[in-house]
Amino acid sequence: MMDSVLYNRDILRLASSLVSGDRLDSPDATAEARSPVCGSRIQVDVTLADGKIDGLAVRVNACALGQASAAILRENAIGIELTTIADMRDAIKRALKEGEPMPTLWPELALLLPAKDYPSRHAAILLPYDAVLTATAQMKLAS
Repeated sequence: MMDSVLYNRDILRLASSLVSGDRLDSPDATAEARSPVCGSRIQVDVTLADGKIDGLAVRVNACALGQASAAILRENAIGIELTTIADMRDAIKRALKEGEPMPTLWPELALLLPAKDYPSRHAAILLPYDAVLTATAQMKLAS
C-alpha cells in the first residue's frame, strides 16, 4: 500500500528527471547531507550572486521521494534567496510533521504531502534543502 501512495507516476517522473553526475564547473561551495534513518545522501554544488542561488547541481543517492524533492528544488532554486530556501525547508518540515499546508511557492511540493504519514521518509525529502543550506553556510564561514 505504501508504495502506491508514495511512489506514484508523478513522483517517479520527478525522480527520473535528475541528471546523473550533475556538477557545476566552478561552484562557490559543495556539500553533502546524509540521513542516518534511511541512508539517503545528497550532494550539491552551489553558486551565489547577490544572496540568491545562481547555480545548483544535485547528485542524489536516495529513494524516489528524496530524488523528487531534489528535482523540485533543482528546478526552482535559481534566482531564489537563501532565506527563502531556509523558510521553504522549515515549511516542508512543518507540513510533514505537524500537518500544516505544504508551501505553495512551488506547487509540485504538494506531491510529497502523502509522505506525512511515513516519518521514516521525512529526512530524505528535507535532505536537498539541508545540503544547500550546509553549502551556503560553509561559504559564509570561508569569507
